[in-house]
Amino acid sequence: MEYAKSDLMEAKRQIDSTLHKLRETVKTLRAKENPERYKSQITLAQRRIRAFELANSLVERELGGM
Repeated sequence: MEYAKSDLMEAKRQIDSTLHKLRETVKTLRAKENPERYKSQITLAQRRIRAFELANSLVERELGGM
């Protein structure tokens, strides 16, 4: 499937923004008084970070091939 460069660039911008927010969420949850209480939320955020990093890598690869 073909994507316009502008669409890929906007997708990358959105992914970068979401990654930033997720990383801040993990920092905030780890800094709480009892971070063990938030273990499942931290794990979920970390898994989402990995997924978005993968998506970002694929978008960058697609942009590089244009």
